[in-house]
Amino acid sequence: MKTILHVVGARPNYMKIAPLMDALRAVPDVRQILVNTGQHYDEAMAKGFIRELSLPMPDRDLEVGSASHAVQTANVMIRFEQVCLEERPDLVVVVGDVNSTMAATLVAAKLLIPVAHVEAGLRSFDREMPEEINRILTDQIADLLYTTERAAADNLAREGVSSERIHFVGNVMIDSLLRHRHRAVPPAETLAREGLPAGFLDGPGGFGVVTLHRPSNVDEPASLRESLAILCAVAARLPLIWPVHPRARSNIERFGLAPMLSGVPIVLLEPQGYLEMLGLLANARVVLTDSGGIQEETTSLAVPCLTLRDNTERPITVEQGTNTLVGRNRERVLESVDEILATGGKRGRVPELWDGHAAERIAQHLAGWLPRRERTREAIHT
Repeated sequence: MKTILHVVGARPNYMKIAPLMDALRAVPDVRQILVNTGQHYDEAMAKGFIRELSLPMPDRDLEVGSASHAVQTANVMIRFEQVCLEERPDLVVVVGDVNSTMAATLVAAKLLIPVAHVEAGLRSFDREMPEEINRILTDQIADLLYTTERAAADNLAREGVSSERIHFVGNVMIDSLLRHRHRAVPPAETLAREGLPAGFLDGPGGFGVVTLHRPSNVDEPASLRESLAILCAVAARLPLIWPVHPRARSNIERFGLAPMLSGVPIVLLEPQGYLEMLGLLANARVVLTDSGGIQEETTSLAVPCLTLRDNTERPITVEQGTNTLVGRNRERVLESVDEILATGGKRGRVPELWDGHAAERIAQHLAGWLPRRERTREAIHT
């Protein structure tokens, strides 16, 4: 019996781990353990993701909570090390690029436990982003690197990673989207739950969806003011629905910027569950975001996406998908919105292997890799 230990910490991790755990149930003699680091800003919502995605309740909950990058990373390492020593896993699986991803990888590597990184090789080439540091370090020391797009292998090769560690499998985030799309909550139902009239969605131009959480857009007064001014200008063209990240909401109040949104057709919602967000994204005319995962989801859904960043670690969403990088350039944002309203905007195409079967490919590879590794270890020790 081989033990695989899966690590989740923040919202996108759940959507990536769920299909993989499901696929691995078909592999004989594998025991799976789910560890929730508690990095997510809302544990009640985390439990909602677990329920919606049919994940088992975590076997271990580290309860690290929010903190500075250093404190959070250190707490994950201290508590995760104890889990590894007690469970003695044959493999640790990490996903994405959050602090929990890097912290768990460092712990496992120093304990000589193999690590598989799902969604490896993505690069924004912007080291001011904490996630970029997490990606680079994780990929350097992980044993198995599962990639979502072919360009990721080129990024890894430039960093000296051997091709034997790299495996192009597709996008597990899209596995979850395709599996649950038929269960998406209609936008009118989401608004009704918030006590808002469904008529908000009845305008001829439809509605847009907003998500903003990157420090570059919401953590400084000037940049947040600029972001809000752009959203207000867009809202003059079509109404917007904005499930507001807690940090963004707190900063709007802290910086005294709430009056900017008064009387503007922007509906501010609390953070939504996966199925509610899927319904909003699937029915939007345009999505304005700084999230990497939403760039991928809108490409799969063929919904135009405007990314309020100057770079992306997911260039395939620009080259093949529906994504356009607009930064916080107000003129460019408004020109793009006008084009979308007039023509339907960029439709793109679904990238290679974003077909709902990425997790199955990973499980198939691991089904062969785990026994081979055991035989190699036995040969070394004899």
